Amino acid sequence: MSQLPDDVSRALRAAARTPHLLVACDFDGTMAPIVNHPPDARPLPTAAAALQELATLPDTTAALISGRALADLARLSGMPPTVHLVGSHGAEFSTGFTRDIDEQELGRIKSELTEIASRYPGVTVEPKLASVALHVRNASAEDGAAALAAAEAAAQSWAAEATAGKAVLEFAVITTDKGEAIDILRERTGSSTAIYFGDDVTDEKAFRRMRDTDVAVKVGPGDTLAGFRVAEPTDVAAALELLLDARRKRG
Repeated sequence: MSQLPDDVSRALRAAARTPHLLVACDFDGTMAPIVNHPPDARPLPTAAAALQELATLPDTTAALISGRALADLARLSGMPPTVHLVGSHGAEFSTGFTRDIDEQELGRIKSELTEIASRYPGVTVEPKLASVALHVRNASAEDGAAALAAAEAAAQSWAAEATAGKAVLEFAVITTDKGEAIDILRERTGSSTAIYFGDDVTDEKAFRRMRDTDVAVKVGPGDTLAGFRVAEPTDVAAALELLLDARRKRG
């Protein structure tokens, strides 16, 4: 098991004593290591097992909140119905979308991004139910930068919200916010304390919504609003196992 920083361990053990705990994680780069081919991503087995076990405990809610479409998140994560799944950066819940989708605009964005991607080797387009993502992870630095610049220029005429991530730029036709997703889950479950693990720029919106008794954990390097940090997904697995043990033992 990874050795967690002392401040992270203390914060998690304190949060585990709350009356109703919400434990939420990003997927890629947090529960699952980053891979070059997105469909190959899978959660670390120890992390997946701990999150599933947390979901079975009394007064404990477990969730995955991802930029992936909900159907993809369900398939790749392999999570049971006891774990709440939220896709499309917080816009797509298992009960449906939080906003109406402009299908015509979504089709236009997909078409134009596909044309841009065709110009640059290694650049790919990922259509989702409410957004389209342009991935440049497998492109050269020069081609990736050019593709992103072309997409940003084209987006000036789109009715879409742009979200930048690690080697990806996503355009959504509905408002998306992982922070709002945290608030919705908190309200629906009556959670008194929330813990959120995330590695990407998009997770900062969730960190921004954290309250005084909550615990926000940044995974990896980079500027962050989170109060705590771990190095990699194996640390997230260790943190979830610590939470599981502490939650079981709480008096």
